[in-house]
Amino acid sequence: MIIFDIVTIFPHFFDSFLEESIIKRAQKQKLIRIRVFDLRQWAKDKHRVVDDKPFGGGRGMVLKLEPIYRAVSQLRKTKSDRIKTILFSPRGKKFSQKMAHRYSQLQRIVLICGRYEGVDERVARHLVDEQLSIGDYVLMGGEVPAMAVIEAVTRLKPGVLGHSELLGERMPGRKGGGALGFSEYPQYTRPETFSPRRGVKWSVPQILMRGHHQKISAWRQKHQKIIS
Repeated sequence: MIIFDIVTIFPHFFDSFLEESIIKRAQKQKLIRIRVFDLRQWAKDKHRVVDDKPFGGGRGMVLKLEPIYRAVSQLRKTKSDRIKTILFSPRGKKFSQKMAHRYSQLQRIVLICGRYEGVDERVARHLVDEQLSIGDYVLMGGEVPAMAVIEAVTRLKPGVLGHSELLGERMPGRKGGGALGFSEYPQYTRPETFSPRRGVKWSVPQILMRGHHQKISAWRQKHQKIIS
C-alpha cells in the first residue's frame, strides 16, 4: 500500500475525487490510502491563520512557514528513503511518467498544496524533498496537480487496473529492464465509418480491421508517441 497525505487549505476540494471510479475502488481494496489534512489545524492562533503579507511588499498573500513545518513534522515522524515530501510550484521539476514509476515504489508521499501568491521559500529549501510542476502554466493552487500525481502513481500499483496486461503492453522497456515511459497510439472503436454530413466520411484505418496482429503492432509502433 502507498499512502498519500495531502496538506491543503481547501480539504473539500478532494471530496468527489476520492469517491469516484478507480481511485475509490483502489482505496476500498487497500491498495492505496489517501488522507486529506486542513493546514489550518496546525495554526496556533485562534483564527487559524496560515498566510501573511510577503516581506518586501507585493500583491497577495503567502502561506506561512510555521504551520507547514508542524504538518510535515507530524506526518513524517519516521525517516525513510521510501517517504517523500513534495511541494507543488511553477518553479518545480516537470512531472513525468518516469517520476510516476519512481513514486509508485514509495510507502508514503506527503503532498503540500500551495495557494495564493505562493509558499514561504524556507519550505522549499528545508522541508521538502522535491518541488513539482505539472506543466508550463500557473494554476490557482496545488490541489489539481496533487490529483494528477495521485492518479498517475495509483494506476501503476499492481491490482489497481482490472487488466494489468493492458497497462504492460503500453510501457516500452529499456536496456537493463524497467519501464521507460508510456506509449500512446491512436485508438478507434465502432462505428467503422461515421458520416457527420453528406459526402463526408471519417473511417477507421483498414489495417486495424483485418486482424493481422503483426501488422497492427507495426502500425501502432509507427504512430505511437512515447511519454516519458
